[in-house]
Amino acid sequence: MKDISVGILGTGKYVPDNRLTNEQLEKMVETNNDWIVTMTGIKERRIVGEGQATSDLAYEASLRAMAAAGVTADQIDLIIVATITPDMFFPSTACLLQEKLGAKRAAAYDLSAACSGFIYGVASATGFIKMGMYKHVLVVGAESLSRITDYSDRNTCILFGDGAGAVVLGEVPEGRGFRSFELGADGSGGELLRICGGGSRLPSSEQTVADRRHFIEMNGREVFKFAVRIMGGAAEEALAKAGLSKENIDLLIPHQANIRIIQSALDRLNLTNDKCMINIDKYGNMSAASIPVALAEAVEEGRVKEGDCLVFVGFGGGLTWGASTLIW
Repeated sequence: MKDISVGILGTGKYVPDNRLTNEQLEKMVETNNDWIVTMTGIKERRIVGEGQATSDLAYEASLRAMAAAGVTADQIDLIIVATITPDMFFPSTACLLQEKLGAKRAAAYDLSAACSGFIYGVASATGFIKMGMYKHVLVVGAESLSRITDYSDRNTCILFGDGAGAVVLGEVPEGRGFRSFELGADGSGGELLRICGGGSRLPSSEQTVADRRHFIEMNGREVFKFAVRIMGGAAEEALAKAGLSKENIDLLIPHQANIRIIQSALDRLNLTNDKCMINIDKYGNMSAASIPVALAEAVEEGRVKEGDCLVFVGFGGGLTWGASTLIW
């Protein structure tokens, strides 16, 4: 079997027009702008409009990624959508996206790994391409987190925003592309970040709605401790698997959950802020969308050059984590 180098052929992003600022949140819950910025780094976040859903965001990001890659809908072999906010239980958001794009040749499925979902998705896509099963795979991280956010809970409502990022993966020249992946999970921490209502364990009912069980529940203190521990460690594991070191990193693209968590990863990796893509101030935590949106912006801003070593790292509910290295 031919050893295929797999990389990113094109990137794209889309965020809704609607902004929810810290000043607006001050009128909704007991909080203030200075506290939010100091504790999280977030100044505003984007919110889906009336009638907008996750597949709509994914569609716009996908069009941009496909255009950047020079790939048409009929050349897409597989669509993977990483999301915890699908349009509906089924059909999958990936199938809805396939129809919107007219990618009739593509297989399609959703992947649920919360904020680690995009890295899980590109790892899966890389495997499919390397084994010769598919040539072009569209991987999308897309979320409408405002639909599952309790805007009476000041601990969580300040954190989350909506958006989508997409990449097209395919064969790249030898020496380029993904060099390693580090994926992990710890189900014993599942209760730290979850939505209980609506599944087979706690089906939707008047009581689950009244008890607000269909919104994000989070133990912020424990998730923060987990994230600080895992972010730098996962990045180091991915670097070691690739035979690379911290000194090789040209740009770190972390999950945008909290500026203090990002800073802890930078400290552990001995990186300065200019070697990290940070946009949490504009978008907040977009779960599976945060890394691909940050990547697309880094490319737009000219911060990614051929031959650069990129490291992606994220963590999320599950608990899950993932990291990867890529030579652009």
